[in-house]
Order: sequence, then structure tokens, then C-alpha cells
Amino acid sequence: MSVSASALLPVNPTLGAVLAALLVGGAGVAALARLGHARAILTAGLRAAVQLAAVAAVIRWAFGSRPLLFAFLAVMFAVATRTAGRRITNNHTWWWAAVPIGVGVFPVVLLLVAVGLVPLKGIALIPITGILIGGALTATVLAGRRSLEELELRHGEVEAALSLGLLDRDARLEIARPSAAGALIPALDQTRTVGLVTLPGAFIGMLLGGASPLLAGTVQLFVLVALLVVESVAVALALELVARGKLSRAPRPE
Repeated sequence: MSVSASALLPVNPTLGAVLAALLVGGAGVAALARLGHARAILTAGLRAAVQLAAVAAVIRWAFGSRPLLFAFLAVMFAVATRTAGRRITNNHTWWWAAVPIGVGVFPVVLLLVAVGLVPLKGIALIPITGILIGGALTATVLAGRRSLEELELRHGEVEAALSLGLLDRDARLEIARPSAAGALIPALDQTRTVGLVTLPGAFIGMLLGGASPLLAGTVQLFVLVALLVVESVAVALALELVARGKLSRAPRPE
């Protein structure tokens, strides 16, 4: 027997109060621990509420119209690119973040549509593409930031490698690769522990929709494997762009 979503998490004033309390609590902990993100936590929570309300209002139109469906996917991609780029860089090179996200996600989505596993309908394409874009965004940010931070920290080793005759790209790759590879750890841990530690959203969503546990598990496995591919491509390309100087940071003022 399936359980309705409203029974699992009823939308009422109590839910709103609990969400507000959790948000304030998270910001309070960040402030007390001097993590520097108290305001960002509040802002992120409020933005998420506004954005989800807006999406809930317009997404039904994207489900029923192919042009609106493609426009919705384009907006998702553009926002992910901007977010990732601004997290990685502090200059005009931010738009290069479109490469690891786009190359990681869209070939996989096109393949899934081409073989008939995902129909060209909003109700299937939007959530699948959104999950993959989200994974690529996270992997790109982690790989890009870690690579640039490692190169800044170990600048002397890069210079030493150049003095030994390595090309600039190769020297930067040797230094940054181990740090960038760490961006895959969250995806690997999520896949290794699925069903034992966490029950991800796709699995729960399928169950709430009335699907059998076997079907829900199959869909979740499909999503996790696709994410591993997408994030591996995103990390590899983000590392390559950093090594080639396409994704960079302006020097910090002395």
C-alpha cells in the first residue's frame, strides 16, 4: 500500500513554523561557531522557498508544452552555470563552467531519450535532467575550487615542475589532480551507502507515487549510476579547464 505525500509531510502552519525554526537554528549554529555563513544560510533558505513556490506555479505549463519544456531546461542549465562559475572564480572566466556541466549532462540525457528510457515529456525529463545538472554543478564547483586552491597553495611546486621542463598544463595537472579527484567522493559515498544509510529522493518519490519497491529501487540505481558518469566527466573537464587557465582567479590583493 502506498502512502500519500500529504500524509508523510502535511503542508500546514506547523510545517512552516518548523521550517523557520530549523533555518534560524542552522544560521544560529553557524554564527556561534563563526563559520561565516549565517546570513547565507538564511538567504539560501528563503530563496529556496520563493523559487520552489514559483516553480510549483509554472512547472505544469512546462509539462504540457515542448517549447516551454526546453526553455525550462535552458534556465536550469544557465542558473547552474552561473552558480558554479561564481563559486569557482572571481573574474570573467566564470562562464567556462558551462563546459563541464553541459558536456557531462546533455550527452547522457540525449542518450536516454534516444534509446527510449526517458520520454520526451516534461514530467520525466525535468526531474531527471535536474538531478543530473545538480550533480554536475556540485562536482564542477568542488573540482574547480579545490584545483585552484591547491595551485595557489603549492605555487612553488608548479614553478619547480616548470623548471624541470614540464609544460604549464602538465605541471598544473600534476599538482591539482589529486585535489580535484576528491570532488567525486560525495557521489561515491552516496552510491556505496544507498539503502543502508540513506534512501534518496527518487526512491521515496516513486514509493509515494505508488510504484513497487523493486521499480523504485531500479529507478534510483539508474539515477545514481548516471550521476557517477556525469560527475566524472564534470570533474575531469573542470580540472582540464583549470590546468589550461580557462577557469582562473584574479590574484588576491597583497
